[in-house]
Amino acid sequence: MNQLTATGATVEEAVQSALSDLQTTEDKVDVDVLDEGKKGFLGFGAKPAIVKVTKKKDLEQETATYIQEVAAQMGLTVNVETKRKSRDIYADISGDDIARLIGKRGQTLNALQYLTQVAINKETDQFISVMLDAEGYRDRRKDTLKQLAERKAIQALKQSRQVKLEPMPSYERKVIHSALQTDGRVETDSAGKEPNRSVVIRPAE
Repeated sequence: MNQLTATGATVEEAVQSALSDLQTTEDKVDVDVLDEGKKGFLGFGAKPAIVKVTKKKDLEQETATYIQEVAAQMGLTVNVETKRKSRDIYADISGDDIARLIGKRGQTLNALQYLTQVAINKETDQFISVMLDAEGYRDRRKDTLKQLAERKAIQALKQSRQVKLEPMPSYERKVIHSALQTDGRVETDSAGKEPNRSVVIRPAE
């Protein structure tokens, strides 16, 4: 039960009655006052307050459930811990054979992240960004990308030409750009169209 219409002598009493029936708290619901009611005079003409209380969608739980359902279709059982900051949901996935969920260079994890974000945004009227990690993979990948950026920058300088990297999602391209932004010897740019957009590193003019 996600929605309930309740009555009470006052709006507050009606709300508390609905919260008790829904077994939730006021911060997790939306309240629509249908009728503020009337106290009446000497017990006559009193009219109860009527409210409609609707549970807010638990997007963190829905994120975890979606990930677990997709993982189950892959034959994997995973644990998912989620946290939300404003319009961002972060999910950390753990379990046996987690490498299968990550995939080569994180491709499977990135695809799951995209699908999860699409699914969650069907449930809300404001855009929610979803970021998935699996047992610290993102930090390890970030270190790998920084090393890649340095190697490719040296290659571009030695060969005096631009070097194009493999296609990457936007947040991975940002790691490359950030790693080289203080290196005055080279310039970086992005080329191509999603999902095949790549970083290009060239000697600075």
